[in-house]
Amino acid sequence: MVNLDDAIVARLESHGETFEILLDPKVVDLIKQGKQFDIVEYMAVEDVFKNASKGTRPSEEKMREAFGTLDAAEAARIILQKGEVQMTAEQRKEMLEAKRQQVVAYIAANAINPQTHTPHPAVRIELALEEAKFHVDPFKPLDKEIEEAMKLLRPLIPIRFERSRIAIKLKGTDYGRCYDDITHYGIVDHEVWTPEGDWIGSMEIPAGTITELTEKLRHKTKGTASVKLMNE
Repeated sequence: MVNLDDAIVARLESHGETFEILLDPKVVDLIKQGKQFDIVEYMAVEDVFKNASKGTRPSEEKMREAFGTLDAAEAARIILQKGEVQMTAEQRKEMLEAKRQQVVAYIAANAINPQTHTPHPAVRIELALEEAKFHVDPFKPLDKEIEEAMKLLRPLIPIRFERSRIAIKLKGTDYGRCYDDITHYGIVDHEVWTPEGDWIGSMEIPAGTITELTEKLRHKTKGTASVKLMNE
């Protein structure tokens, strides 16, 4: 458990009251990385305060009004979700940039230009989001941020999420060194070995990652790997 002197504060203003919890500073990095975690494991004290520095606690009535429960763990989850975590300006800047890059990376990997059936470069997505004045919230779930970003992008650039079915052909001697790369992009749902000793597998992956996977496989196989789109 974190030392109280090192703990940071998460604060929520609700129902005319201030609610605070003391947390391990590691929470900032976990949120920045978009990781899921159990807030209870990172509470310096498993309690909710009205003023953590003074050790004063809100009344039971105010707890029930704000959270519908007296359970500190449940209240802490709500405080973290809806409130603000105390952090330095630099920490907040880093967290916002990390979250923004997560949004851009996901859209670049999973979306395509429906007019050309090719992925948008990440830089194009970033520029369009800047034009749309998209602002990330470090505590908002990533899927909600992506949903909001797509709403703002659609009037500016032709874009949609799409998954494509592909067939991959490898020489048997390349199968072992390439298989981990292939399964990183999706699940191979059908595979056969040819009489010549080649491996052929089919799978569904985000359309925006086809070029990336193709280039990676061709690099590892010195150009002999074949990746074909099956649903054109």
